[in-house]
Amino acid sequence: MSPFFGYLTAWSYWFMWMAVGISEITAIGVYVQFWFPEMAQWIPALIAVGLVALANLAAVRLYGEIEFWFAMIKVTTIIVMIIIGLGVIFFGFGNGGQAIGFGNLTGHGGFFAGGWKGFLTALCIVVASYQGVELIGITAGEAKNPQVTLRSAVGNVLWRILIFYVGAIFVIVTIFPWNEIGSNGSPFVLTFAKIGITAAAGIINFVVLTAALSGCNSGMYSCGRMLYALAKNRQLPAAVAKVSRHGVPVAGVALSILILLVGSCLNYIIPNPQRVFVYVYSASVLPGMVPWFVILISQLRFRQAHKEAIADHPFRSIMFPWANYLTMAFLVCVLIGMYFNEDTRMSLFVGVIFLLVVTLVYKVFCLNRHGTTHKVGE
Repeated sequence: MSPFFGYLTAWSYWFMWMAVGISEITAIGVYVQFWFPEMAQWIPALIAVGLVALANLAAVRLYGEIEFWFAMIKVTTIIVMIIIGLGVIFFGFGNGGQAIGFGNLTGHGGFFAGGWKGFLTALCIVVASYQGVELIGITAGEAKNPQVTLRSAVGNVLWRILIFYVGAIFVIVTIFPWNEIGSNGSPFVLTFAKIGITAAAGIINFVVLTAALSGCNSGMYSCGRMLYALAKNRQLPAAVAKVSRHGVPVAGVALSILILLVGSCLNYIIPNPQRVFVYVYSASVLPGMVPWFVILISQLRFRQAHKEAIADHPFRSIMFPWANYLTMAFLVCVLIGMYFNEDTRMSLFVGVIFLLVVTLVYKVFCLNRHGTTHKVGE
């Protein structure tokens, strides 16, 4: 495929992680207000930017240590809280011995209360939550035995989504009425505070705060490396490719941190954190879909070009090529849903404008002169 798609994918990843980072510092501002309700949300957001800057400008080894402990805290806490939540649902733990049951799933307007309109409205945020899952494929080139490890990794991701994402959401909406969950903090925190387990609520609030900080930290790590890769490919000034003695692409990280500061300014200008979160987070959806479209199209072209060579390939795509077409149609439906949702329409336009701008820059400055067009499969 043309080197343009590599260029567009890199910038799309950068934009997506920047949007996620701004969303995370917005969430951090809300979480801190759980303990300090009078504090303006932009203050903890600004502090979070400073902490993320320090972590990303330090040695890569330190970054890895920080992320390891962040991940350990998140995973352990989610498992514990799901177990406690199931205890509340079935045995009334922390609720005076009265099991909550499943009434909240069918009450308050009935199951699927928002109908298809509500489903489509929420779909863009849900889809954005899965962006980045395709990174499993990138590790295939570094795996010692990809035929075994990649298959295992894909299966593990499915199970982890069911446990940590679907399982957590199930516990939340079963314990807490869906129509009472707003933008006043983490749904997990609100859930345990409501049933009187205030100590657990405080602990969970700390954990979701560290999770948001971790997400922002990882995003800035990715952003710095994306700009570094573009500079190495001579599609950004050479100065962006310079690294510190610790191996950190300082210029790429610094530029990304400057954009992150804009996020803290948004929290100052727009006092409603829910609006900031929805606007910014949904803006990442279209650019975040670019890698998915590129993967789907490149697989179609690859298999069409090498039909005989891969006839006995151990990895068989289910329902190929229809699965590719159905997936692309689904992604288009998500974008259509964003257009008809007033809260996400402007964010969709922002994503479109961004992609048009980077495309125009590529064409005007002839950035393709630095790349080489590769045939599919090379």
